[in-house]
Amino acid sequence: MIEIRFHGRGGQGAVTSAEILAQAAIDGGAFAAAFPSFGSERRGAPLQAFTRIDDKQIKLRTGIYEPDIVMVLDPTLIESQNVASGLKKDGLIVLNTKKDPEFWAEKLGVRRVCAVGATTIAMEELGVPITNVIMLGALLKADELVNPEFVEKRIEARFPRIAQKEIRAFKRAVTEAKVIG
Repeated sequence: MIEIRFHGRGGQGAVTSAEILAQAAIDGGAFAAAFPSFGSERRGAPLQAFTRIDDKQIKLRTGIYEPDIVMVLDPTLIESQNVASGLKKDGLIVLNTKKDPEFWAEKLGVRRVCAVGATTIAMEELGVPITNVIMLGALLKADELVNPEFVEKRIEARFPRIAQKEIRAFKRAVTEAKVIG
């Protein structure tokens, strides 16, 4: 089982990212589950979302405390929370940051890092700082958990009016993300 923990703030699309990834995995023939964890104050408040992907049915619906992958959609959370907490030894952390992944590998004490300036891409392609789809593009550059075509199909279904903008931003992340480890 692959377990992914998303860190974001309410309204940034972390929950949507978790859902799109799970749906794309299901489209590819896997079993998947996605769910959020947040308090009553949602917009702007830190939250976590989770995705599990496996080749057999998933019954576990708890938070993920020892993830294989950590996704950080909001760069301010990198400094204010221990986002790498519990990350497995060979785990991957995907960060929304313009700083090189080598910097974060040393700072966070992890080996595998993917970094992408997702906020910049979002502003240039979408006109808003919502990085959810962009971060999925970075993830799939670092570790092709699911076929990118399935993610694009789910983006089209979720955002029909702006699908082409979202897909362009997703593809830019695949191109621009930097990966080490």
